[in-house]
Amino acid sequence: MPLFKNLSAYDDRSARLAGIGLMVLSIFMFSFGDAMGKFLVGTYSVGQLLFLRACAALLLLSPLVWKQRYLFLHLERPGLQLVRVVLSTLEVAAFFLATVYLPLADVITYYLAGPIFVTAMSAIFLGEKVGWRRWTAILIGFCGVLIALRPSAQTVSLPALIALGGSLSFATLMLITRSLRKTPDIVMASSQFIGTFSLGAVLSAFHWVPPTPGSLVIFALAGCVSVTALFCVNRSLKLAPASVVVPYQYSMIVWAVIFGFVVFGDVPSIATLVGAAIIIGAGFYIYLRERDLGRASEEVNPPA
Repeated sequence: MPLFKNLSAYDDRSARLAGIGLMVLSIFMFSFGDAMGKFLVGTYSVGQLLFLRACAALLLLSPLVWKQRYLFLHLERPGLQLVRVVLSTLEVAAFFLATVYLPLADVITYYLAGPIFVTAMSAIFLGEKVGWRRWTAILIGFCGVLIALRPSAQTVSLPALIALGGSLSFATLMLITRSLRKTPDIVMASSQFIGTFSLGAVLSAFHWVPPTPGSLVIFALAGCVSVTALFCVNRSLKLAPASVVVPYQYSMIVWAVIFGFVVFGDVPSIATLVGAAIIIGAGFYIYLRERDLGRASEEVNPPA
């Protein structure tokens, strides 16, 4: 990718601006891919979406995989790598399954809670020191989740719980990724798509709808968009500090609302918007605290 290499040669200010631009572009592309996925699961099964989307992504990645195939021979902690792929596959499946029944903005809101869950789990399971300020932010973030979830005997639905479970899987995935930082980007990206390809192949065998030529184009575009967005995120983090570009990920909720309204006619509820605002505020505060303490991760692991 010569363009991305040339960007690295710019001065510090230009590199930061380029990093911000690439992060904003990647979030738009991920949101666009999510909207295409929601559109497709209105006709096709989630398994078929996972399978055909991964086929396109792996075809696009195959030249890089072949060129760097030696990187796959000696992986650090292969057992943990497998757990990571399983979690990645489950969270992507949960995301698109939830979009069958819920507005896109609702599902994205639950996934925005991922960084909050990561901080809480880091303290509980890894013994990382989390001060009262971040614990307060975690509790406030959970309140935002509850507001968006609108829990009651009448309103808590299985799709909402699936989306929340997917968010927890995504948080665990990010936590594992922290301990696998030496794993090359191409290995992480391709293994995630291999996981969704495998699950999709099994699930689609039970429910296959012959895709139309137009649908095949959208399936292929969804896979290619995901791969391109992944590269944009990685290059963004190499051009600018994470503290500069990561907050722009929260723009995903804006695109989710726009695509949800324009494509599907979904109007987000006040509870969803309030919950999303609280989650974003708490997550942003936690990130700033992590940065100030010198523990902010430079790694971002978006769903494949």
